[in-house]
Order: sequence, then C-alpha cells, then structure tokens
Amino acid sequence: MSDAAAVARVLAEVRRRRRLAPLAAVAIDGPSGAGKSTFAGALANAWPPVTAPRVVALDSVYPGWYGLARAAGSLDRTLLAPLGRGVPGGWRRWDWSHDRSGTEAIVLPGGPLIVEGCGAFEATAGRPGVVRVWLRAAEATRKRRALERDAGGFDPFWDLWETEWRRYVHRTAPLRSADLILALPDAVPRGLR
Repeated sequence: MSDAAAVARVLAEVRRRRRLAPLAAVAIDGPSGAGKSTFAGALANAWPPVTAPRVVALDSVYPGWYGLARAAGSLDRTLLAPLGRGVPGGWRRWDWSHDRSGTEAIVLPGGPLIVEGCGAFEATAGRPGVVRVWLRAAEATRKRRALERDAGGFDPFWDLWETEWRRYVHRTAPLRSADLILALPDAVPRGLR
C-alpha cells in the first residue's frame, strides 16, 4: 500500500469516527524505526487545513530511556482527559540532552490530535473515537532507520529501548486494539516486527 493510500484510509476512518466522539484523534504506534513520525507528518499534511491536527510525538514525552510505560500512562491524565473536558492539556517535555524534565507543552482544546510513538495505543486507551494505526517494518530496516535518524545518539540505547518496547507489547498486546495495520514494502509478516 502506498503512503498516499494509507493516509487516505486513515482520514476516511477519522471522518467516520468523528460522529462517535468530540475529540478526533489518531494514535500511530509500532516499533522504533517503523516510520511512525514520517507517517504522522504525511497524515498531518494531508489533513483538511481548516482542522489541521496537533502532532504529539511521544519522543518528547518519555521521561528518559526507561520511560515508555510512564509516558503512555501520564499522557492520558495530563493531555487527553483535560482536552476531553474541553480545557487545555499538556505534558512536561523531556530534555534528552540534559536527561531531565524540560519545558511544559500546552495544547488548547478544539482541534484534532495525532499521537505518535511507541506506546501511543496505551496513551489513548479507553478514549472513544481514536483511530489506532499500527506500523510495522522488517527488523533490519527499522534498526537502520532508527540509528541513522539520531546520528549515533540512539546507538548505545537500541537494546535497552527494544527491551522497553517488548515489555510494552507483552503488557498491553497493542495489536489487539489496532484499527489499521500498515506495513512498509519490506515488512516481515511475523511477530511484531
């Protein structure tokens, strides 16, 4: 499936679900290097301009390399629940260069959201109307893409993050809640890769 066809499928599902919930949201989940950020950007660019979405990258929410579970759990409480009540929500950005909490991000109510990153399904669990998109790619492809993306900054943490990722998958079985499963052309159709 081409990127354009995948984006069109997701937007059609968002339109259908918009009647079910006041907050239009898409959660894009999958392993590191599967293309979540790229797909989120393509989806945001294709979104009707009158209602352009805010993209929330979980990379800015994780409180460090061991923070996947904490980020997913806190984002509902600090962002999605307030927005669902019609009030501003947000989160504390993580300052990766100093390994500590950074500035606060605030999102005003009223617009659609795209939440992308490992753990996005857990972060949006229980929210009505969320379209959940799972991306998968071959392990070698995703590792290459993830390590190239951060110019060596991710290299020493690849195994640690993969362990965090697999714990998340074991704990939440995210594929069970996927509305759409999209694969890169060289995806391996086994397991969660």
